[in-house]
Amino acid sequence: MTLAIIAALVAVAATLLYNRRSYWAWVVPGGLAFLWWGMSVGWEPPVYRVAAGAFLVAALLLGFRPLRRFLVTVWVIKLIKPLLPRMGETERVALEAGTVWWDGDLFSGDPDWRKLLDFKIQELSEKERAFLDGPVEELCGMVKEWEVVQHGDLSDEAWKFLKQHGFFGMIIPEEHGGLGFSAAAHSAVIVKLASRSITASVTVMVPNSLGPAELILHYGTDEQKKHYLPRLASGEEIPCFALTGPEAGSDAAATQSVGIVCRGTFRGEEVLGMRLNWRKRYITLAPVATVVGLAFRLRDPDGVLGDKEDLGITCALIPADLPGVEIGERHDPMGVPFHNGPTCGYDVFVPLDFIIGGRARAGEGWQMLMASLSAGRSISLPALAVASAQFATRLVGAYGTVREQFDTPIGRFEGIEEPLARIGGLTYLMNAARTMTAGSVDAGESPAVPSAIVKAYLTECMRVVVNNAMDIRAGAAICRGPRNVLATAYQAVPIGITVEGANILTRSMIIYGQGAMRCHPFVQDEIRAVAEGDIATFDRAFFGHVGHVFANAARSFLLGVTNGRLVRPPVRGRAKLLFGKFTRMSAAFALISDVAMGTLGGRLKRREKITGRLADALAWMYLGSAALKRFVDEGQQARDFCFVQYACTDALYRVQMALAGVLENLPNRFAAWAVRPIVFPLGARYKVPNDRLGGSVARGLLEDREARLHLTTDIYIPPADEPGLGRLEHALDHAVAALKVETKIRDAVRAGLLDRAPGDVLLEQALADGVITREERQQVLDADEVRDEVIQVDSFSPEAFQALRG
Repeated sequence: MTLAIIAALVAVAATLLYNRRSYWAWVVPGGLAFLWWGMSVGWEPPVYRVAAGAFLVAALLLGFRPLRRFLVTVWVIKLIKPLLPRMGETERVALEAGTVWWDGDLFSGDPDWRKLLDFKIQELSEKERAFLDGPVEELCGMVKEWEVVQHGDLSDEAWKFLKQHGFFGMIIPEEHGGLGFSAAAHSAVIVKLASRSITASVTVMVPNSLGPAELILHYGTDEQKKHYLPRLASGEEIPCFALTGPEAGSDAAATQSVGIVCRGTFRGEEVLGMRLNWRKRYITLAPVATVVGLAFRLRDPDGVLGDKEDLGITCALIPADLPGVEIGERHDPMGVPFHNGPTCGYDVFVPLDFIIGGRARAGEGWQMLMASLSAGRSISLPALAVASAQFATRLVGAYGTVREQFDTPIGRFEGIEEPLARIGGLTYLMNAARTMTAGSVDAGESPAVPSAIVKAYLTECMRVVVNNAMDIRAGAAICRGPRNVLATAYQAVPIGITVEGANILTRSMIIYGQGAMRCHPFVQDEIRAVAEGDIATFDRAFFGHVGHVFANAARSFLLGVTNGRLVRPPVRGRAKLLFGKFTRMSAAFALISDVAMGTLGGRLKRREKITGRLADALAWMYLGSAALKRFVDEGQQARDFCFVQYACTDALYRVQMALAGVLENLPNRFAAWAVRPIVFPLGARYKVPNDRLGGSVARGLLEDREARLHLTTDIYIPPADEPGLGRLEHALDHAVAALKVETKIRDAVRAGLLDRAPGDVLLEQALADGVITREERQQVLDADEVRDEVIQVDSFSPEAFQALRG
């Protein structure tokens, strides 16, 4: 009887905690326990009265807020204050930038899947689709990356076309002469362009990402908008944005580029202005820019603008033709010839009105940059990564069928199936994350954490996909020339990983650092309340946080035991159980995150290996949930199930191992020991995708034409007579047509109807014995001819080879 009552009370407490009724989770079962105890002992023993009284006092003390604030919270806040991280203003602005969206749900431990599935990604307008099918398609046909690489630049014709058709003004509204495209359309344009030419796509993406146009749109004066936006949209002005310098790479706020407020002469008139000196590098489009967006630290030593000498980071628009501006030299980023180079300025004097937003915006540059960073980071590099992945998928899917060894298409070998499966699963997941994140921008979000996730993790996935595609293509992938259309994507991988915040920094510092501040339901309020001495706000946040920890502990354990089956799936179908598994990982992540913050305090931000693993967990939950949303949004097509299952299985395993890695390395070993059986009550159960699942994905790429086309629907497909993907697609059609004939011949050999013989002899013997018809024989011969052509690689005469070396 006693055990039954105890079990019932524990069940009541667990149920209340699971449903986030943390206060009642101990008050209700505790009260019932004392009631039962009192009934059992007759209410009289002193020990009972003391214990019951203490319980009643605790319940009142913690349940009655005014009393709790006065007697408990004032002391808690004194204990907590030394443990919280100290942040400078620059760090605070960066960490608090942007809005909280789906990342907040994942951080909560109880994601609302219905909210995510009900979120509608904006579809392309007729105008946007016409642009993709018209000017973008035409530009793709105009540029060939091998020729661009040899020439060192886009052709004059391509530059003229970009300007005439408004490629540089996609984010500029129509009333200012731009195209006014959505984030989804902007992303789609970059994907298609990048699948054809990395150089062209980077040339287009930079003016439409964080830079002069974006900053002028949000912060510029009316005069600046009227002057610059139409010129930027038409390509009359080519912008660059100079942020990175020799002394300030990842730590961009440490710039030593300086402007001094002073009076001077500008174009024959004495004005109040600033004298600028800067050294910047790695600046895309700088060699051809006509206007430089410059980030620098503005100082006012004479107090002209007020009593503050160091006004802070400021952004200004500097015409490139001014005296003292040095521009034009080029870096060589891995041989990919988009314009990138240094720019310097020596005693460049400009009026204060050249500050973006005018002199009223002096010193607000860092806030402007951080607030505007999310949109461009959500679009440009994620789109380039997806383009490379889709292109590699299309390429190796065809190559795996066309290329034969041992009289068998190489895609049929299990050694090739493994990389094919990774390529297919990651490509599905990457595009899902790209479209979902761009959709959030169109919905008005400024997704700081998701944008960092898709930038860092999609470019890392790009590295995996392209490297696997290189392995499958083997010798054909390492011989450069017009036939090798994968080489530039391979060369560009380190560029995507490095720019717009190096992935090492983004993973180890930014994602979890911003996530803990912005996405956690209580931390930001706690830190702000402590700083301001706001007892009421701290009381709500702190005790809400305590309840949050216990609730997630209960949820982690119960979901761990049931493998997420307690979660009610938001949809029916084959993928329904995956929602519960991700909810389980979300609860585990939330608990381990709080344990790490609670045991390390302000030291956590310096434990970058731990924050990097927490970032991994958050990122792969985000990517996996994007794949699930895509699968549901597209009607849960049977052809796609193997792809979403592979993507989510891989993501769940990565989340699990990241969390296990945190526990294995948490300095407080007692806390790690206590938490492990809660989050992994039956051990680490998630595994990497098995061979059967990987084989299904590989066969989907090789045999299911509809699935392969659906995975790669966003890229440019060149004409059939062009070396590279165009001819490979043409050869694939012939190979598929001949495959049935070749299978018929193999079956005849196995049945003893034909003797084993070399290919040509066997073909003629099959015709002579009536196994195949003349038309079928011709199909095989045609397939062999085109197959032989597409597996060739480029070679050069000594003179031509020397010319390639420049």
